[in-house]
Amino acid sequence: MRDTETTQFVNSEAKVSPLTSLEPAPSPDPDRVIPNLVRIASEAGFEQTASKLRDLREWLGEDMRTLENEIMGKQDLHENIASRASEHLLHTAGKRIRPLCVILSARLGERQADQNVIDLAVAAEMVHAATLLHDDVLDEGQTRRGVDTARVVFGNSASILGGDHLLVCALQRVERGGSPQLLGSLLETISAMVHAEARQLEQRGNFEPSSETYDSVVRGKTAQLFNWSMRAGATLGGLSQKQTEALALFGHNLGMAFQLVDDTLDLAYDTATMGKDSLRDLKEGKMTWPLIIACQKDPMLTKLLRASLHNPSYMDDEERITNLRARILATDCVEVTRQRARDYAHSAHQILSDFPETPARTALATLLDGAVARVS
Repeated sequence: MRDTETTQFVNSEAKVSPLTSLEPAPSPDPDRVIPNLVRIASEAGFEQTASKLRDLREWLGEDMRTLENEIMGKQDLHENIASRASEHLLHTAGKRIRPLCVILSARLGERQADQNVIDLAVAAEMVHAATLLHDDVLDEGQTRRGVDTARVVFGNSASILGGDHLLVCALQRVERGGSPQLLGSLLETISAMVHAEARQLEQRGNFEPSSETYDSVVRGKTAQLFNWSMRAGATLGGLSQKQTEALALFGHNLGMAFQLVDDTLDLAYDTATMGKDSLRDLKEGKMTWPLIIACQKDPMLTKLLRASLHNPSYMDDEERITNLRARILATDCVEVTRQRARDYAHSAHQILSDFPETPARTALATLLDGAVARVS
């Protein structure tokens, strides 16, 4: 992104004034997370997974209510536009998969979701939400989780500050848990996410299809936080070093699968289904796995995508973008990408098979299946 573009983003006007943005946030709805996953699995036609998720809701009901109340409560005593921007995102219906990873990996060690576990789970969600607030500024995102993005409501500057606010809150949560090791590893995780985002930003608009670059970016931006979430829960659960490393690898595989599925959603579904802008990755020239596969199968697509990215009017022409999308989908890149996601999921299931068959293990397997089966 050019400096002039960055300045334009940061200085763009919000929909509301700062005074309006300080009105009370919506009331929390603590019992909605797993039903959201149930809906997603059902819409994808995976009724068995949806049924298991309903059972998971019953088993984790109290834990999830505690988690949601903590996430959606006030994060500090300083009410300002940064905290309001962060709450705007936190109060939308996220899937909460990362905090669930913390809770379930702790339960594998037979540790209940006490305050320390909940603090780490909340921290995982806050770091994730912070990246979304920052990403929406970089990407000029209009919608997220079915509502206007924080940058649209409060302005770009507030969205950036909101993300920074959440990162600080996340680190404070981990610090008060009294685990320097996990605090250090979370700092490393955030660093990896920043470096991956920077590498993706450097590639934007150039469109050089590279599987190595793609994997590097996804490992840092997405898989690293899943890795940390599993590691954090396992550490509090008192699992052995070998078991903790295995669960961290499970988190990595889950994260890779999750992002691959996310890539397909950008191409295959519209904004109403996705809850965020469809075709955003395509219009911005982001290198996703379906586009890499499509260019391998249809080499002329690489030249076409490069040319279109250097001609802004092309991407504003809905007929042209629709035709381009159809040509990409004709390569069967969505199914190839989903198969790669299923391969990562299979590896993750293999890791779980080495653990005793407990409700926690079943719940993690169900969470994995739900993440891969989703259509939104």
